[in-house]
Amino acid sequence: MPSPSPTRRYLVIGEAVADVVHPLSGPASTHPGGSPANVAFGLAQLGAEVSLMTQLGDDDHGRLIRAHLAGAGVQVLAVPDPAASGAATPFAVAYLDHTGAATYTFDISWTLPQVDPPCTPLHVHTGSIAALMAPGASSVRALVEGMRGRSSISFDPNIRPALVPDHAEAVARVEQMVELSDVVKASDEDIAYLYPGADPVQIAQDWVHRGPAVVVVTLGREGSWCATRDGVVHIEPTVVTVVDTVGAGDAFMSALIDGLGREHLLGAAGRPGLSANRNHAVQLAARRASRAAAITVSRPGAAPPRLHELDEAESGAP
Repeated sequence: MPSPSPTRRYLVIGEAVADVVHPLSGPASTHPGGSPANVAFGLAQLGAEVSLMTQLGDDDHGRLIRAHLAGAGVQVLAVPDPAASGAATPFAVAYLDHTGAATYTFDISWTLPQVDPPCTPLHVHTGSIAALMAPGASSVRALVEGMRGRSSISFDPNIRPALVPDHAEAVARVEQMVELSDVVKASDEDIAYLYPGADPVQIAQDWVHRGPAVVVVTLGREGSWCATRDGVVHIEPTVVTVVDTVGAGDAFMSALIDGLGREHLLGAAGRPGLSANRNHAVQLAARRASRAAAITVSRPGAAPPRLHELDEAESGAP
């Protein structure tokens, strides 16, 4: 892939969550998580300059997450004095089944911190709880709307039904964000929740006509569908032995953004190229994302690949 642009700066907006993971057997362990935080971490692992606008508390979970993100080089944009603000770090409890799939319960509140990014990013990513859960979701949408003229936008609904019980409201919020976005990734589970009984490929095509240049629907072991205005292409999965699926979709999202950025298809200046690209570079980025997700599920926790790992996986790919 082409070398990264010197202005490959990304802003991720959304929750950072402490994941308390209970395996099928053995003791529980606590890991830094949260879909947007995972995406920010994954981008940093791939060599990008990343800021994460999030909510963290002055507590053990917050300190764990800050150290984790700082270790990867992610700049955390949060309230400067969480103790004074009373902000708490969200946490989730994940129970793994015999396949490695996770079921979650949550203790989460979400408010967008009133902080400014240090510079105009090439690209802005958001999704999951931050984009769907009140009261912060409306602030996130307004911020994204305000940045769209200067930056390209990506969105991953990554829906947690327990946190957005109003189905109609969830659909409305997702569709509003889809219309603001240049790149959308959703899982087949997201589509099934939003549009019960609908064909994921048809939804991807419908979303492309709402505004995004690229919509990818991931199908787990079945690969993914990549929709552009030229049509839909199936991306074959990268076959590995699954340890657990925590963070797989976020690793896919990070690598998809990274791949498109390396092809100079992001940012306000890259938007026309993304829309007119006709599939080839988009497919390359989606295949790269599939390999990143495969590396992630082959080991425990949300552990996305470093750049050299992904490059090695690509060089050895058929």
